[in-house]
Amino acid sequence: MKRKFKANNITCHNCANTIKVTLEDSFGDIEVNLGVNPKEVIVDIKDDAALEEFKEEMEDIGFPIIEEVK
Repeated sequence: MKRKFKANNITCHNCANTIKVTLEDSFGDIEVNLGVNPKEVIVDIKDDAALEEFKEEMEDIGFPIIEEVK
């Protein structure tokens, strides 16, 4: 299911590309909305384990998740 998250430290297209290149092998197509602040990341999360892995990997590459957008 596609889920949307607000994330810290995303400032430009290079940040968005870093997220995509690093995580798309594990999570499939990832969209980054640079038109809002804080920036939003849209990703297909299959279950709670994938959610926790996504949050950990985002933090590891320097873009911690603030919250999920409902």
